[in-house]
Amino acid sequence: MKKVLVACGNGIATSTIAAVKIKEACEEKKIPVSITQCKILEVPSKAEDYDLIVTTGKFQDPSIKIPIFSAISLLTGIGAEETIEKITDFLSK
Repeated sequence: MKKVLVACGNGIATSTIAAVKIKEACEEKKIPVSITQCKILEVPSKAEDYDLIVTTGKFQDPSIKIPIFSAISLLTGIGAEETIEKITDFLSK
């Protein structure tokens, strides 16, 4: 089972929207995942325990070696299908 860390500014609102969409897409494609939400500020201290990081805000940290996907499109709807496809493709490997 892959572990996904979904982060937003407060770890509550937009990360919930992204986490639900990722969870639904993974269930549809029968990809077992564990999704945890947190604040973006917490990502550096939690990153090593996860396979993928998804953020709904701008985030870059070159010290983190785990793939980081932006999920702003999951909030706006523009490019959401492509983002979900990238995430599920990564998680299915």
